[in-house]
Amino acid sequence: MAAPKNAKIIAFANQKGGVGKTTTALNLSAVLAGKSKKVLLVDSDPQGNASSGVGVFNSDPNKHLYHCYMNNSATSQCVQSTNVKNLSVLAASIDLVGVEVELISLKNREKKLKSILRQVRDQYDFIIIDCPPSLGLLTINSLTAADSVLIPMQCEYFALEGLAQLIATIRKVKKSLNRGLFIEGLLMSMYDRRNRLTHQVAKEIQDHFGNQVFNTVIPRNVRLSESPSHGKTIIEYDKNCPGAKAFIKLGNEFLRRNRKGQ
Repeated sequence: MAAPKNAKIIAFANQKGGVGKTTTALNLSAVLAGKSKKVLLVDSDPQGNASSGVGVFNSDPNKHLYHCYMNNSATSQCVQSTNVKNLSVLAASIDLVGVEVELISLKNREKKLKSILRQVRDQYDFIIIDCPPSLGLLTINSLTAADSVLIPMQCEYFALEGLAQLIATIRKVKKSLNRGLFIEGLLMSMYDRRNRLTHQVAKEIQDHFGNQVFNTVIPRNVRLSESPSHGKTIIEYDKNCPGAKAFIKLGNEFLRRNRKGQ
């Protein structure tokens, strides 16, 4: 009899929108699933882009993360399968917007997601949380539930300003709610090699964070932008495009890093 799993939980966070956070979360999930890892993608963003990006378009209005938060629905009852083998999703809907308001009066409100995921943690190798582009209660819940944080970011100077704020939040959560939380790594996404500014910012990030920065970079790629509108990961949509190749490379690097950490 196989030993029970104990999924590593990784929050994908950046309060700045448009940095490729959701694209990274859903496509890395798909790559890991393709390597025979059991993966649960948790869509903690009310926009629900990670859910639709893996082909789950509000298929059942009673099987969303919101119901786990507010109705105490069993997590396993709300998990939905996707077209990708080994990849399941705990989907989001616009109802999730109300969670931040409704949680305020609850005791241990920052630990609600942790208890939601505890119910299914032994069924997966990795649980990947796509956080909303804000530092509100949904993101705090995600950081409290996670073992680590992966930070996708664009190589532009405004991104560096937002990064300082995010890291300050991570430190506060680590100090008061989740002592084991650490930064999994920083990932440079939407990378344009032709842009001089991209190289300058990338160097600054590398100088400051060293080996916390993934060697793999995710390029700007039209096919990557197109795939979510078809409800497909990039591996399903066009596995030979530069974006897909970059995510396969990222998946390999991610697993190498995690083997060393075990």
